[in-house]
Amino acid sequence: MSKAILVLEDGLIFEGRAVGAQGEATGELVFNTSMMGYQEILTDPSYAGQVITMTYPQIGNYGCNEEDVESRQPFCRGFVMRECCFEPSNFRATSTLPEYLEANNIVGIDGVDTRKITKHLREKGAMKCVISTTDFDHDSLIAKAKAGQDMAGSDYVKEVTTNEAYEWNPESEGRFRVVAMDYGIKYNILRELDKVGCKVVVLPATATLEDIEAYNPDGVFLSNGPGDPAALEYLYPTIQGLVEKQVPIFGICLGHQVLSHALGGTTYKLKFGHRGGNQPVMDDETGKVEITSQNHGFAVDAESFSDDNIEISHANLNDKSVEGLSHKSSPLFSVQHHPEASPGPHDSAYLFERFTEMMDVAKA
Repeated sequence: MSKAILVLEDGLIFEGRAVGAQGEATGELVFNTSMMGYQEILTDPSYAGQVITMTYPQIGNYGCNEEDVESRQPFCRGFVMRECCFEPSNFRATSTLPEYLEANNIVGIDGVDTRKITKHLREKGAMKCVISTTDFDHDSLIAKAKAGQDMAGSDYVKEVTTNEAYEWNPESEGRFRVVAMDYGIKYNILRELDKVGCKVVVLPATATLEDIEAYNPDGVFLSNGPGDPAALEYLYPTIQGLVEKQVPIFGICLGHQVLSHALGGTTYKLKFGHRGGNQPVMDDETGKVEITSQNHGFAVDAESFSDDNIEISHANLNDKSVEGLSHKSSPLFSVQHHPEASPGPHDSAYLFERFTEMMDVAKA
C-alpha cells in the first residue's frame, strides 16, 4: 500500500496509508462520531468542501452498495480513518470501501490517530487541512492547507444542487403537493416525505418564487446543505415571499438556517460543529428529549430575532444552541437536526407528519 499524509493548517502532521484515490484533497477537517453509516455520511452533500474524520476506529466492515447512498455522488473532499477494512463481510456489499472511494475520486487515509485528531479539533476548532499521496514535503503541505478555502463565507450550494427540476416518485398518489428546495438534499428526506403522503417535486436552489408557485404546492420543504448560510443571500427573498403568502414551510439543517436569515435572524460558526448520531435535543413544548442525527458547523443566534412571533422550539442539551424554531402566526417550522436520520436514530421522524398536519390546516 502507498503512503499518504494528513497535514493541518497549524502544522500538525499525520502519516498513514493511502486509501482510495491518489492525489491531493484540501478542505475543512471535521469529525463525525457515528459508529456506522459511513456510506450515508460520504454521500451527504452537506459535507461539500470538507474532509471527514470518523471517530469510530474500524470503518468499512460491511462494504458499500448501490442502495445506501444519500445523493448522486459523494461531495466531501477526503476521508480519514483509524483502520479501514479491505475485506468486508456483508451479503449486501457490492464493493469495498477503498474501491468505492477510488471510484468516486475521494482521497482517503488510514493508520492515523483519529482520537488525537478529534481531541485537537475539539480544543482548537475545525481547521483547514490537506491529504496528499503525491507531495510529502511538510512545509509545502502546510502552505497548501493554509491556502485552502475558508468555510465561513463559502457557498457550496450551487455545487451540489440539482440542475433541473424532477419528481422524486412519479408514481406517487400523495395527498399533498410539496416543492422541495434542493440546497443539498438527502434522499432519505425525500423518502420520508413520500412515506407521509407527499408528492414531491425537487427544484434547484436558485428557483424563484414564480417557479415554485407554478406547481401550486401545498407546502415547501427547505433542505439540508453545505457551506455558510450567511453567504446565501440570494435564497432569502424567495423564502420571504413564501412566508408572506402563508405557504406552509418545513426546513431542516441549512434549510432551518436560511429560513432564520429570511426571518431576520443571523447565524454564527460553531467551534467544531455537531456531527454524529447521538446529539440530545430538548423539545421545549413537550419537555421530551430526542437523540438526533446532526451534521452542521453553523448555528442560529437565538438573540438575533426582533420579531416576537418567532419562537425557539428546540435546544441542544450539550451546548444550548438553537435546534428548532416555529412561528406564532405563519405556518412554518424548522429544525437544525436531521429527523430523516440515515444514519442515526429516528426519534424525530414524527416531524414529517407534523408538516402534513400543517398543510392539512392550511388547506381547510
